[in-house]
Amino acid sequence: MKKILFTIVFVFLYFLLMLKAHAELYVFDKATGDTVVGEIKIVSADERNTLLDIARSHGFGYQDMKLINDGVDTWLPEDGQEIILPAEFILPVAPMKGIVLNVPEMRLYYYPLTGKGKLQEVHTYPLGVGREGWNTPYIKTMIVEKKIKPSWYPPKSIRKEHEEAGDPLPKIVKPGPDNPLGSYAMRLGRRDYLIHGTNKPYGIGMRISHGCIRLYPEDIEELFSKVSLDTPVNIINQPYKIGIKNDVIYLEAHPFLDEDKDMFENNLTSIISMIIKVSNEREYQLDMTTAYEAIKNPNGLPIPIGILLGKQEKIKDKT
Repeated sequence: MKKILFTIVFVFLYFLLMLKAHAELYVFDKATGDTVVGEIKIVSADERNTLLDIARSHGFGYQDMKLINDGVDTWLPEDGQEIILPAEFILPVAPMKGIVLNVPEMRLYYYPLTGKGKLQEVHTYPLGVGREGWNTPYIKTMIVEKKIKPSWYPPKSIRKEHEEAGDPLPKIVKPGPDNPLGSYAMRLGRRDYLIHGTNKPYGIGMRISHGCIRLYPEDIEELFSKVSLDTPVNIINQPYKIGIKNDVIYLEAHPFLDEDKDMFENNLTSIISMIIKVSNEREYQLDMTTAYEAIKNPNGLPIPIGILLGKQEKIKDKT
């Protein structure tokens, strides 16, 4: 009896650990101009967990983990197998204010207000986003409404889709396990779009929604408690991000959306544009071959592709 009780307690504590919020929090000095935060980590797989379990317990989604752990079986990782956690991020090239949602990266960045002279915080969470045909829009808006245990009023287009699939929906889905909004929802200024939880957490890191932004249940609960009404929300399209750390230029590449192939495939134009923006008029030197390989084979990790030269040259001139 004691052994059974011990096992029950162990399993209960294990799942509590698995389901606790694992948002990454970073603190950095905006004045330095450095925009690469965190560091890559490695953990060992446990035969009781799928790769998706490991992703969720460490604050990642499906795409995050598969890009860099492609050789790991999604459902049956080998016991003790090394799993890379891509916990190093380039912050998006966008104003560090409120919520920034990078759709192709399937990641949210939240910059809370900070006092003058204080270091900037950023919280980051993995997302589920709109699938093709139900794209999440690229807009600048704000949080206009917050609801706990929201009801879902599926629009006619979604009800029609479900009816055609033989899975009819009611006009109102009340709070509970069948509600795809989960327990928390924040409505955007474009009122048909929400940032909300989910009753299907395996979809985080995938294009699975009808355009809304989904977070793990534990992540939306945490973000909901931090975000106030009128918080700005900037939804962007940056499969390639450029960042600076200690005068080294980094490129972080993610798969672009299928419908954006003509815009981003083998195209370094957006990268050069971002480098010009973040270089702050300093001269730079790039390894274009490395940059090109990075966008051809995106793995979601920051890769050094060049250096800033201006400051070093000025120092040499003075000596």
